Formats: sequence, C-alpha cells, structure tokens
Amino acid sequence: MPERDSADAPEQKAPPLDLSGSDARIVHLTLDERSVIRRSAEVEQERAIAVYDLLEENRFRPAGAGEGPYHLHLRIEESRLMFDVRDTAETPRVIVRLPLMPFRRVVRDYFQICESYYDAIKRLSPSQIEAIDMGRRGLHNDGSRLMQERLDRRVAMDFDTARRLFTLLCVLHIRG
Repeated sequence: MPERDSADAPEQKAPPLDLSGSDARIVHLTLDERSVIRRSAEVEQERAIAVYDLLEENRFRPAGAGEGPYHLHLRIEESRLMFDVRDTAETPRVIVRLPLMPFRRVVRDYFQICESYYDAIKRLSPSQIEAIDMGRRGLHNDGSRLMQERLDRRVAMDFDTARRLFTLLCVLHIRG
C-alpha cells in the first residue's frame, strides 16, 4: 500500500485531484483513540458533531486511493496524523501521513480560546461570548486552510470537510 508524507512531496506537483462524482466521499470513519484518556463533555460533543456532519456531507479524494467511497481511519503516530484510507470492504488503499509540527501553534491557540469560550458561556454577556466565538471560528478556519494546503495534491477535500477533520485532529491531540 502506498504511503505519502506531505513533507516528502515531489518537486513537480501532480495535477489537482477531481472531487466530482458521488464516489469522492468518506462513508465510514474510525478514530484511533487509544491514547485519549479523558475528555470534557464539550469536547465529546464537538467530536460527535464533527463525525456526524462529516459522514452526512463531505468531499474527499486521496491520490492513489482509486475509486471511492472510502473508509477513513485516523490516528496520530510519531507526530503525524495518519489518514489510513480503505475501500468499503476495508481493503487498504493508501496511507497519507501529515506532519503535525505546522499545526502546533494553531492547535495550541485553538485549545486556549476554546477554554476561554467554555468559561465565558458560564459567566459573560452574550456580546462577550460572541467576540470570543468569532476568534475561535477564525482559528478553526486557519487550521482548516492549513490542512488543505499541507495535503494539496495528496488529498483533495472541500473546506467543510477540512473543518471537520481539523476538529478531529484536535480531539486526537487531547491527553488526560
């Protein structure tokens, strides 16, 4: 099974991947949560919503994975987010490795603003909560765009799919 690491991108870029067609989608998602010890109710709710929304609507096509739809197994291994892509019969198709170092700052900042947001809900005015939430959404968008950029020409996805996958990347980062 081919493996691709976004840090090992060839000098000459491949043509853009085609997201058209009903097969360019994820129909099953598995998160490797062996390293996750605990989560708050808020984080668990974010995870559940991201998984539900992702499976309801997504556009996703990895290079070298062949025709979809796809089963996706996500895990963090050796400071990389591993996209283990399989067909609907669970036959391995391709593994794409995404180094996490470029995400360090945005994930750290996102965690901090999420903490502020959840604290604000309990004690601040609606306008103050809205201001914090705008910052939270902005950081989330930054992480989503970074994911699309780092996976360019290795995994094609629309922005909403990138947003949901960034949420899941953050969930997999949480340690007890």
